[in-house]
Amino acid sequence: MLLDLSVGGVTLLATLYASASYIAAPAAMRLAVPQANPALSLGAALGITLPFNLLVGVQLYHRLAQQAVN
Repeated sequence: MLLDLSVGGVTLLATLYASASYIAAPAAMRLAVPQANPALSLGAALGITLPFNLLVGVQLYHRLAQQAVN
């Protein structure tokens, strides 16, 4: 409400926030645990978060955005 976004804008912003782990998780793991396998953190980020966002997340974010904006 502070940014005066539409329902679609809030949904898109929430989806982008939820997708930040695709980039942040592997980089954070590389810095925190240098001996860790980077493929595992990337695989976990893409294998868990991406399907969740596609199957459940976008619809959930849209419903929450409708409640927040209306």
